[in-house]
Amino acid sequence: MRTSKIFKTKQHTFLSIQKKVEQWKKEGKTIVFSNGCFDILHLGHIDYLLKAASFGDVLVIGLNSDISVKLIKGSNRPIIDEKSRAMVLAALCFVEAVVLFDEETPLKLINIIKPDILVKGKDYQVKDVVGYQILKSYGGKVKTVKLVEGYSTTAIEKRIRALNVLK
Repeated sequence: MRTSKIFKTKQHTFLSIQKKVEQWKKEGKTIVFSNGCFDILHLGHIDYLLKAASFGDVLVIGLNSDISVKLIKGSNRPIIDEKSRAMVLAALCFVEAVVLFDEETPLKLINIIKPDILVKGKDYQVKDVVGYQILKSYGGKVKTVKLVEGYSTTAIEKRIRALNVLK
């Protein structure tokens, strides 16, 4: 597995991913972007990311850093550290790049990458997706995909915690 698929943006140094995206665009590739915490990778995530990858040639994932996950999900999260989450995502054959970001939303990253297509789950309305206005401004598209029912990291975390209580 190539760790060169992982880009860190801790000091807001988006230059390396920006250069990589420019290279892909020069090659005529369609850039697809999605983002999330991906705390415990499960069937729902894999299905969602496969669907996202099918919309283009290159799938770039914006990955919430540990700091970002805590801001969004609370002090008990993440369960899995950012380095491990990034490595697992980068190991997927249909993922070309994983970019860690510290902010609550990937808006800054979307503005840098300017993907052709941004993908989120159908639990979002297209106009409510972070980055919608940016993509709309240059003709990019936001797509939503149906999620596998019954799979979420929060539900898995609750089941694990319940099992520990029973012991």
